[in-house]
Amino acid sequence: MRIGELAALVGTSTRALRYYEQQGLLTSTRDGNGYREYDEGALVRVRNIRELLGVGLTTEDVLGYLEQGCLERPLSRTPRCTGEWETIRRRLESLDGRISRLQETRDRLARHGAEVEATAE
Repeated sequence: MRIGELAALVGTSTRALRYYEQQGLLTSTRDGNGYREYDEGALVRVRNIRELLGVGLTTEDVLGYLEQGCLERPLSRTPRCTGEWETIRRRLESLDGRISRLQETRDRLARHGAEVEATAE
């Protein structure tokens, strides 16, 4: 199937599919006139990629799933992908760290704002 067909079937844009290819998450072949062609397995793979990105994983995280062969079947099937919990745990730790740093920045800004407001009167 061509890129437009795949995009329509999985509910995404052709731009997203090209991005997934650039990131090494998706592959295509080229037909005689240079159009991208995808096999039926691309449907499952793209749905899985979108699901994983949608829950907050990064394309780098998703590459780990690809390397283990976990994108070729629906992710909800058991057994789960080896190392899946470790990937999720690492991403949660990273997000918790970012949230903490943002909260600290917000608190500093709020204190500064209170000082500015107090001297503006």
